Amino acid sequence: MMSLSTTWSGRTDAKQISQFLVLKHGQIRVMVRRQSSYDLMLDTACKHFPSIPRYMVKLQTNQLDVCDGYFVDITADIWDDVIDLLNVVEVTRRAEMTLPIPLPLGDWGISSPNNRPAPSQINSIDSSSCSGNDNKVTIKVVFPSGEIQTTKISREMQVDKLVADASHVLGRCPTDITAVWGGAVMRGDLSIGSYNIKDGDSINLQAALRFAKPVIYLYSPSDIDVSVKLSLIPEWSISVIYPIVSTEDHGQRLEWNVRTHQDGSLTENNSGLDVSYLFWEAEKNLQAFPRSPASKPQPVDTFNPISSNLDDMDSIVIPVDKATVYLDKTLKGLGLHTEARTSFITYWLPSILKHEHIALRFVPQAAYERAASLSISPQPDVVTRICMLFKGVCKEHLANWANAQMQAEKDVAWWVDVVGVDPARAGDASLFRVLEWGGMEILI
Repeated sequence: MMSLSTTWSGRTDAKQISQFLVLKHGQIRVMVRRQSSYDLMLDTACKHFPSIPRYMVKLQTNQLDVCDGYFVDITADIWDDVIDLLNVVEVTRRAEMTLPIPLPLGDWGISSPNNRPAPSQINSIDSSSCSGNDNKVTIKVVFPSGEIQTTKISREMQVDKLVADASHVLGRCPTDITAVWGGAVMRGDLSIGSYNIKDGDSINLQAALRFAKPVIYLYSPSDIDVSVKLSLIPEWSISVIYPIVSTEDHGQRLEWNVRTHQDGSLTENNSGLDVSYLFWEAEKNLQAFPRSPASKPQPVDTFNPISSNLDDMDSIVIPVDKATVYLDKTLKGLGLHTEARTSFITYWLPSILKHEHIALRFVPQAAYERAASLSISPQPDVVTRICMLFKGVCKEHLANWANAQMQAEKDVAWWVDVVGVDPARAGDASLFRVLEWGGMEILI
């Protein structure tokens, strides 16, 4: 039997295979690592050509004799056989089509974690209850990544079935995903037909993101009365605060009035409570209809809780057993004192330890300020606001984070310039100083 290389290219001579190949899209060419996994190569293509949603990426070649000079689609089942024969892979955008029948979630262009078997068809219910096309509706399902799939589903399918199947494929708990239609959260115990959904409507599957435990310390060389106002962009709503004060504009604005003390403690004027810091948390505001990050990339200096993510160029990737040492060194360099560093690490450690590796980055202070504006009177001499984003990275995807792994070996001092802080002034006890830290785990 002739080998595939002999059959397709007419060559039998063996040669050393480069670990690199070129991805080409239009006039852009990028040298990348050769991936033996089709899914990992799709991930690589999406990273370098983010304007194409993952489910619409198509890999092609015309390099093999069997192609007869034409660009031919490379399918997942043949990838292992042809990858070592190629030097250039064409990345193109497949046309979006309305499918005549419902798709299994495993065919939605979204890879199932750990090769987990995909669930059965998304609208798998008793076929006797959904006879006839009148009982079906063609919808667009928008995944948290911004990828869109058009398909037909039964009107009798429960919303929580849709959410559960999507969560299974994405490797998330169903409680991490919320279905949104027309800007409103859909009830899981109702059927699709309970809503006035028409052909062509979109159901958005949103990741439940929570900006957790931002705490604000105020340090002044003398006791003073201070007003602290927090204003959030529409994509956020305040969910928890302490000391408790009233909020305005649907949970997007609040004001604390406190008296500072030289030992760093605060007294909230309305309640008389003595506290160590001011505390707030926020949740993604599902009423603020999300923009698709796949179709509208954000400027690098923008921070948006709905569409923020991490990539190989702006993050570091480390195994979790190195996370605490790395964080302590970084936070110390950014100006956090011992108690703040300890509180930060111990708060996030349980979430970090759920993974084998994590990618993390710190948001530029100016971008964070535009998303969560802090107005303090009298004006502080120095404000330090630290916001960390992180996500788990499975070992199968480590090859896509080569630069981030190298950046983890750099001196942590580079984060000072990224965030835009002044650690020397932040530690000057003669100044009126504000320090805040918080973070968010990216679940998708």
